[in-house]
Amino acid sequence: MGTKSMEGFFMLELAAEAFQAKNFQLAADIYECQLQNVTDLATQQELLLKRADALAFDGKLSEAFEIYQRASKIERLRPAQLENLTECLTNSIQRKEGVVSQKTQQERGTTTCGGYDAFTCRICWGFLYEPVTLPCGHCFCRKCLDREKVPVCCKDCKDTSKLTDVQSYRVNVVLSNLLSKWAPSQVLAVQLRHEGNVMYAEKKLEAALEKYNEAIQLAPTDHLLFSNRSQINSSLKKFEDALGDAETACKLQPHWLKGHLRKAQALLSLKKTEEALTEYLFCIALEPEGKLAKSEAQKLLSDLFAPVPDDVQERIPDCSSLSSRARIKGNAVNTLTSFGSTSSQGSYKDCNQKNRNAYTSEALKLPPAVNCSKEPESVRVKPTCCEDPGDIRDTSSSYHPTIVDSRYILKRKHSTDDEKDEEMEDKAGGREWQCKRSKPEGSVREETASWSVVVGDLIDAADLECSLCMRLFYEPVTTPCGHTFCLKCLERSLDHNSKCPLCKEDLTEYLAQRRYCKTFLMEDLIAKYLPEELMDRQKVDEEEIAELSNLNKNVPIFVCTMAFPTVPCPLHVFEPCYRLMIRRCMEIGTKQFGMCLSSDSAKGFADYGCILEIRSVEFFADGRSVVNTVGKRRFRVIQHSQRDGYNTADIEYLEDEKVEGELKEELRMLQDTVYDQALNWVNSLKPEQKERILGHFGPMPEKEPEPQVSPNGPSWCWWLLAVLPLEGRAQLPFLAMTSLKDRLTGIRRVLLFMSRNRSR
Repeated sequence: MGTKSMEGFFMLELAAEAFQAKNFQLAADIYECQLQNVTDLATQQELLLKRADALAFDGKLSEAFEIYQRASKIERLRPAQLENLTECLTNSIQRKEGVVSQKTQQERGTTTCGGYDAFTCRICWGFLYEPVTLPCGHCFCRKCLDREKVPVCCKDCKDTSKLTDVQSYRVNVVLSNLLSKWAPSQVLAVQLRHEGNVMYAEKKLEAALEKYNEAIQLAPTDHLLFSNRSQINSSLKKFEDALGDAETACKLQPHWLKGHLRKAQALLSLKKTEEALTEYLFCIALEPEGKLAKSEAQKLLSDLFAPVPDDVQERIPDCSSLSSRARIKGNAVNTLTSFGSTSSQGSYKDCNQKNRNAYTSEALKLPPAVNCSKEPESVRVKPTCCEDPGDIRDTSSSYHPTIVDSRYILKRKHSTDDEKDEEMEDKAGGREWQCKRSKPEGSVREETASWSVVVGDLIDAADLECSLCMRLFYEPVTTPCGHTFCLKCLERSLDHNSKCPLCKEDLTEYLAQRRYCKTFLMEDLIAKYLPEELMDRQKVDEEEIAELSNLNKNVPIFVCTMAFPTVPCPLHVFEPCYRLMIRRCMEIGTKQFGMCLSSDSAKGFADYGCILEIRSVEFFADGRSVVNTVGKRRFRVIQHSQRDGYNTADIEYLEDEKVEGELKEELRMLQDTVYDQALNWVNSLKPEQKERILGHFGPMPEKEPEPQVSPNGPSWCWWLLAVLPLEGRAQLPFLAMTSLKDRLTGIRRVLLFMSRNRSR
């Protein structure tokens, strides 16, 4: 390789580094210098493209377009070669329109789950029809979920359901009834939409169009209906009608990708190439990963820069006044420059204002478009895919040519150049609408689809009552079979039976997953339309929690075995009443309950017990659980009672009486003596016995220097009482003692008795 070749290679690397460092002017200058020494046409075109890319990113679009045209004269540019220009123009649109892409929102952590309306399906972005609630608590149309891939990924929380058979989930009964009651016209419109989709799939285009006309009469603010009807009109080659419907869809949802794709396709069919290109670039700004819009935009740019045939002037007489080919294509170049240049005051919305505001549908009585340019960032972008599952698909690509002859570019004139701002009037349902291009942005949301605005007379709290407690839903949870209950009501029901309380469908798998997520939409509806009733319901729940949190009155009692302070007490819980008791202890946060020995008396359990604290709970698929607890404090029962099937009690806590002086010293000496006796007894046990004890209760605690430090006395005493082979009735008196001396004396007698029996 020669010296010049090495220098050229080095300079090209330097130019690439400058481009990566966003020093576009330096990169453009280097490429320009390198062009002077290149004779090979392919290399020359490559350098021209790189220089044009650098100029475009530097904001010098007019110069960049001239370079692109020079490169195209060498050989027609392929769409892939214009990827950088597409990115540059898209970035400019994002800046000027204030559009935040889905990817950028995710990086910032500001992606919103909500849409423009509570009754919006986040898959098709249409009215929520036949709603199905996923395990995560979010709702989608049943037909949309049927078309989703398995396992289903929630479009709101991005949760991938562990239940792969989500298609078997039933329609949410309560929500479906509410939608039918609160928005009957919209429900009927969606039914007509589905009928129209079937007819469209069967190639019955006129019949499908009639269905959509009926649907739009019922729901004139449903953007999805206009988008789908635009596709039908395109298939019927009614491109002007298709464009009108697409523009209305864009007006109703200004940042909905599908609407702008429909509009771009209609413009392309009408040979309005530059406007179609602008729409495709806007689509890329909304969804940078969208392949369709990016591919179409690059193809149109390739056509734009293609050389003009010499005989084109003879074919297009209306352009005879233009002086040169450069001027003929000047309209297209100026259009791109207007929204691509950083110094330009124009923007995408100015360039297409006529198309946004001029369309009015007398037949449908719709309000004219308004300026929807700057909305709050939280509602600015609707991330969506290019193919909506509930939408009509484009099955006739011949109606939407993707490569347009360059002569069509010459025929295209900007209809907005001499356009004046006009006040437009239209009548919608007997009401006059007036809007200007400068209409305040605050009015935009008022004219977009608002399905969840419910007439007050239709709101009835009885429609949102739990069928188990007959009260307003509190923390509503929807089962796979489509029935909704309060969370606590459902859990209590599943404690007794793993079947749905209403339809008796088996919920074993649902119980095993233990994914009781609240139904967010139902919670939102209750908070919005029944705020007073919800406050009353919350107040009742708070009072119940406060009552359950009291560890002196109505303390839950587990009637089973003896428990002692500081000693572990693992429990196997399977009875429904105790499932409820353990769950409540966990929910209210106390994680404590009482343990008492069973009694033959009418009271049902002993008068003395020990408070246990829950350390962990391990649930099994059938609802059973293993609860690891440890003893905390002793108590005496004052009053026995019951609650929801399990025992409760009013209690008072016990503490050892402290002694001073000579009695204190005697107590310390007594502890030393008894502790040594206990240690000798433990060491005398057989290895297998000792191993079982250590595995269950752990090692024997160390002797404490001061036996009266704890109000319950030394922990080793309780450990020893737990492992001694005594019946519960023999252990109970030790729990009731408040004198440490008496307890130590009693333990010494038991040890002496055990030693004598062993010696025999």
